[in-house]
Amino acid sequence: MQSGRERLSLDRGWLFHEGDIPFPIVTGHQPSYDNAKAGSSSGAASADYDDSSWKLVNLPHDWAVEQPFDRNANLAQGYRQRGVGWYRRYFRLDPVDHGKHLEIQLDGIATHSTIWVNGVLSARNWSGYNSIYIDMTPFARFGKELNVISVQVDANAMEGWWYEGAGMYRHTWLVKRNPVHIATDGVFAAPVKSADGTWSIPIETTLYSTEQNLSTVQVESTLIDPEGKPVVSGHTETTVQSLRESIAKFALTVNSPRLWSVDQPTLYTVRTVVKRDGVVLDELTIHNGFRTIRFDPDKGFFLNDRPMKLMGTANHQDHAGVGVAVPDSLWDFRVRRLKEMGSNAYRAAHNAPAAEFLDATDRLGLMVMDENRNFGSSPEHLRQLDWMIRRDRNHPSIIMWSVFNEEPSQGTEMGYQLVRRMSASVKELDTTRPVTAAQSNSDLNPVNASQAADVAGFNYVYRDFDEYHRINPTKPMFSSEDTSTVITRDQYTTDRKAMLLDSYDDQVLPWGLSHRDAWKQVNERPFIFGTMVWTGFDYRGEPQPLSWPAAGSSFGIMDLCGFPKSAYWIHQAQWITDRPVLHIIPHWNWAGSEGKPIKVMVTTNAQTIALFLNGKPVAEKPVDKYEMVTFEVPYSAGTLEARASNGGKEVARFDVETTGAPAAIRLTPDRQSLAGDGYDAQPITVEVVDAKGLVVPTADVPVTFTLSGPAAIIGLNNGDPTNHEPEKGTQHSTYHGLAQIIVQSELAGKGKLTLHATSPGLNAGDASVNVIATAAPPAVAEISSQALVLMNLKRSPASANSPDPNQQLVISDMNSWTPAHPDALPPFRDGVFAIYRTNFMPRRADRP
Repeated sequence: MQSGRERLSLDRGWLFHEGDIPFPIVTGHQPSYDNAKAGSSSGAASADYDDSSWKLVNLPHDWAVEQPFDRNANLAQGYRQRGVGWYRRYFRLDPVDHGKHLEIQLDGIATHSTIWVNGVLSARNWSGYNSIYIDMTPFARFGKELNVISVQVDANAMEGWWYEGAGMYRHTWLVKRNPVHIATDGVFAAPVKSADGTWSIPIETTLYSTEQNLSTVQVESTLIDPEGKPVVSGHTETTVQSLRESIAKFALTVNSPRLWSVDQPTLYTVRTVVKRDGVVLDELTIHNGFRTIRFDPDKGFFLNDRPMKLMGTANHQDHAGVGVAVPDSLWDFRVRRLKEMGSNAYRAAHNAPAAEFLDATDRLGLMVMDENRNFGSSPEHLRQLDWMIRRDRNHPSIIMWSVFNEEPSQGTEMGYQLVRRMSASVKELDTTRPVTAAQSNSDLNPVNASQAADVAGFNYVYRDFDEYHRINPTKPMFSSEDTSTVITRDQYTTDRKAMLLDSYDDQVLPWGLSHRDAWKQVNERPFIFGTMVWTGFDYRGEPQPLSWPAAGSSFGIMDLCGFPKSAYWIHQAQWITDRPVLHIIPHWNWAGSEGKPIKVMVTTNAQTIALFLNGKPVAEKPVDKYEMVTFEVPYSAGTLEARASNGGKEVARFDVETTGAPAAIRLTPDRQSLAGDGYDAQPITVEVVDAKGLVVPTADVPVTFTLSGPAAIIGLNNGDPTNHEPEKGTQHSTYHGLAQIIVQSELAGKGKLTLHATSPGLNAGDASVNVIATAAPPAVAEISSQALVLMNLKRSPASANSPDPNQQLVISDMNSWTPAHPDALPPFRDGVFAIYRTNFMPRRADRP
């Protein structure tokens, strides 16, 4: 809790119903009258709906990933049915919260959603990728009364042609603040370096007030270094009108800060405090970083005045086993995998990512192209765009704002005018980064969208690079999406009928290039400042060029689990320059092919490769830094070794060895500990190994898992896009020797989790992970029993005489009967008797 505010998690204790619940048909005068009033929502949206049979779930939650594969479902959504679902969450507010500003924050719901709070229609949202902020202050209930959030999710609505999941798949929060407070996403503090080399932080603090009167407050911000020491402070005074926003502005001057970079991602903290007469009303801390970005139309991109090619990947947001309900710690895992490959950039395709992902890119040093989902200039489109900029503009990892991806109007006046308007909206909120767009054709048209962008992005339009640069010599440009080569992990022959794609980087779709050639097109042109390879990871849906039973893409440099494909080793060789890189493709298990030639590709950043089979020389070849080097090697079981040299001096060795038969299961956790906060999660790698401990790359075996200790299994997968096994449960097969299981700690967990894996005929595998007692984020208490509290009473006119309890009531009387609350019954003005009435339906469990 920061002074003056509480941010409480609402993730736990939701009730979920899969399927739609039709609203009751309204007939009659009184029901029609009531139906038109605020707070009188009916059906599952009403505050007193009977949800006692619903399923208890915690968020983030993706119900689509729990569905079986269905050939009749949309292949773009991974052959998973989506449909409509409902969520409800009960909570209480302490009477001391009365008078505070109370806001519900829903970070992401796929796809369209309608939200009611205490029966009051509070929000409708038309995108699955933006947050929803609801001021519930006017209709909050306090004390013993229950508050209830009801959410209808329509996941039949689609925004993309990839797997989007279904449900409340990001975090949820309740934020309590004083009446005068910092608005949500209300502090902007991006450092700026002036021409004379000095640094300043222009700080904008957006304030909001629900008080009755004008408020005069003091706003103070302090920059804090990575060790927690204050560096510099500044302040100003401003007035805030009732129910209005006010922006306080001032700047901090900073001398010689440590810079944020991809190699040393140094983060600072800005603490902003709002005071009145010395009393703290609100306090908020945000993280930022000092770095400069420059896009030169001839020389490319510069980070902190250092020339740097963007070596990036584009990615969707689903992961093995969990769908789009990705635990925060898996973002770290995915960022680390990309950085280990040599990547320094990331395109969030084609939508704003989770806030926790951007926290990871800030912390670990990965530059981001943040992308808007819906293209247009209507108030709704601009609202979604403005939300993204406000939420994300303090992140030093973000270097570009993208306003669209591959729009049909991109080569027309319409596309140009839309980008103009969207760019203007962005620059009202942030002028420190350029606006771009991912344009897939028509870039040479006399009028096209790229002309309204600061930076031109090209999707697959390699042929136009040179001509566009000639025509637009002052426009920076980059490859915003390229490659589109499809690979099945550890598969070395192509069989389209069996839905198998080889790993030699030659299964290129008609619009794309190989990983090797795509990088050459970028790297050979100084004016092309970088690439965003499609994609870093496989994702569900879009299985082209394959079809059923393939339910996921094969574009990834890594599979859905994050296991590397051959493209991973190609990019390591292309992108890593500070150490030797060496890898052999394929494995060396080719029983039955003795004496037959096997195609061998060696990926390396060295100059020369000498190949040896069982200690005997095979061949020595120079390396093409783009194409790598290939050999034809007659197969003989044993060890195939590559020796890399620069200038005649050996710099690295790598070998692959023919393995024995599968002998055991080996389990390897990503980390040795988990925080016992109920959120922390990590993948555990499942390997089939031989008696020597070598991974058997041809082993597809069933594995059963047993978990003991303070954790749970939340997902399983093996990276095979044709695999239809459930991703929830305790059983899964390996694919080409590998699988992944994801475990998550229990709330208040402490001790040790032990995962035990068995497979018929193999030695069992075990792995243990320490679960460290860790305080969970502050949270709103769960309501374990949805007791029916009768609050919506109506009182008859007062009477001097005791009324007849059997009298016929005029239900349609909307005027003389007045609303009444049990905790605050209105005083009688005349007489001493009255009748109170209400309508309710006993819950199923309470009925005889």
